[in-house]
Amino acid sequence: MATEDDRTSWPRRLRGAWQALSAQPGAGNNARGMLPVTGRAAPHPQAALIESLIGGLPGPAIVLDRDGRVIAFNEAATALVPALRRGEPALITLRMPELVDAIRRASKRREPQRVEFFERVPLDRWFEAFVVPVKLANGGEAQSDLLLMTFNDLSPLRRVEEMRADFIANASHELRTPLAALLGFIETLQGPAKNDPAARDKFLAIMQGQATRMARLIDDLLSLSRIELNAHLQPNTPVDLAPIVRQVADGLQTLARDREVEIKVTAPAEPLIVLGDRDELIRALENLVENALKYGAAGKRVDIALSRAQTRAGAPEARVAVRDYGPGIAPEHLPRLTERFYRVDVADSRAQGGTGLGLALVKHVLNRHGGRITIESTLGQGAAFVMHLPLRTDDLATKTE
Repeated sequence: MATEDDRTSWPRRLRGAWQALSAQPGAGNNARGMLPVTGRAAPHPQAALIESLIGGLPGPAIVLDRDGRVIAFNEAATALVPALRRGEPALITLRMPELVDAIRRASKRREPQRVEFFERVPLDRWFEAFVVPVKLANGGEAQSDLLLMTFNDLSPLRRVEEMRADFIANASHELRTPLAALLGFIETLQGPAKNDPAARDKFLAIMQGQATRMARLIDDLLSLSRIELNAHLQPNTPVDLAPIVRQVADGLQTLARDREVEIKVTAPAEPLIVLGDRDELIRALENLVENALKYGAAGKRVDIALSRAQTRAGAPEARVAVRDYGPGIAPEHLPRLTERFYRVDVADSRAQGGTGLGLALVKHVLNRHGGRITIESTLGQGAAFVMHLPLRTDDLATKTE
């Protein structure tokens, strides 16, 4: 049976346990550096000031106390770590092992730490984090040890580096193939076929085709470089799209006759004016029409339709649609068609004289003009490539007066 002392001590024990769980005063003396049982701590006396200071930083910033609890963080940090809570241990929400180790080292050694880490969810992203110990005066001679964490998003730099490496590898491969063919034929003409007129004529024709392919590739590379160099400068010259469409259609009539394809052009009577670079727009449209004539020749017809339309936001735009009635493109290829050197059929593309840069060039031209390209295709029913360009309504009114 329970004694009188047991019956009177139970309420006292329960009250003490509740105080310990809620971290209330009187819960007992915690050893220095121990965290409350709940994982939360009282607000830092200068938390508001700290939050105001880091709130002006452009990148994510988090301030921890010496026990690793979150004192303050800015809005950018919320986007990076949505589970952050003031007063709670940061190690619970910052689940990257590299970052956790950097926090522990900075707290123990009181030395700045830099670390890079990688996140796969929801997207692949690379970051660098700086963990810097800070001593903050609390008034008088009292000081508190804090940890300031700042983050830089390295994802754009990493992606650019990957694109550069892929670009160099692809460009080298594309140039190496025709160059190797040229060298091989030159050696043959200097040796076994030196006195063979039939072989010489045959090989010279092939060499001319390979040299032309290299020249076209270099020309496309230079065009891409020029467009990217001026990507931040949007053209401001009024250009009427109708004459451009007709010029491109007329200029490609020879290729159309060779492929036995009819080019049909439809355009409104009124001019459609955009702010643009005429030469770049002609180059972009030529690439689309050439692709339609080469890869959609089986349909025997290519339609070029210029029209006035609206974006989803209601802004006026001009649309130039190039449609062929050839074999079409499988759905899995559509999202990657505008990547550099991406081809649906590598052998067919090279046989047609393609460089793999045409649609990438179109995309960059439209981006510089504030436009975009959309692609629709169904296997066996052809493909439609549509250039969307913002329309200048004030210039349109001036032209029609």
